[in-house]
Amino acid sequence: MKRKTEPELMEDETQVLAYAKADFSVAHDHFITLIKAQCVAGRMPETVLELGCGPGDITQRFAHAFPDCVIDAVDGSQPMLDSAQNMLPQYLRQRINFYRLLLPAIQFPRPRYHVVFSNSLLHHLHDPYTLWETLKQVVCPGGMVFIMDLIRPHSISEAKQLLYDYASGEPEVLKNDFYNSLLAAFSISEIRQQLHSAGLKLLVEQVTDRHVFITGKI
Repeated sequence: MKRKTEPELMEDETQVLAYAKADFSVAHDHFITLIKAQCVAGRMPETVLELGCGPGDITQRFAHAFPDCVIDAVDGSQPMLDSAQNMLPQYLRQRINFYRLLLPAIQFPRPRYHVVFSNSLLHHLHDPYTLWETLKQVVCPGGMVFIMDLIRPHSISEAKQLLYDYASGEPEVLKNDFYNSLLAAFSISEIRQQLHSAGLKLLVEQVTDRHVFITGKI
């Protein structure tokens, strides 16, 4: 099945509200667990960048999992950032900073980061090399990358089955978003080819029936 792109930014207020209210705890906790498994002694370097933070749910989970780090979280959608800021507890406001930033970007809040993580950004990008070149731009030499995203199903029927399995009880706007995101996602072989072309030696692993985990050092 060929890829069908979707809008790069989620800016519709109804869409943002539904996304912010949705319960993604299973997938998001799994992402954090995968990251923890890659960390020596469960510690995280101080400077961390999140690309495509959305409403900030994973941002907060990351901050709880790694209490020694400060996170710069960026997104291109101002409504998403407003939602993220509104839901941020007071006790995390010294450790999480939200910024509006469109990729590719010339400048980030800090020149380099020891860790960069991202969930569900790749499939929104019309040009996937935007992400891979950004990693080369902002990650310190030897720094770690943690990325999770959807995998494009092989067929429309498979996409509809995933929609039924994981979003049948969700509002219509979330169903549409999930289905469109599945069609916009990349296959594992496409991701590996992108990384090879970009000169990045990262591990690509399917971790659920719909998610891929990409990790390694720059």
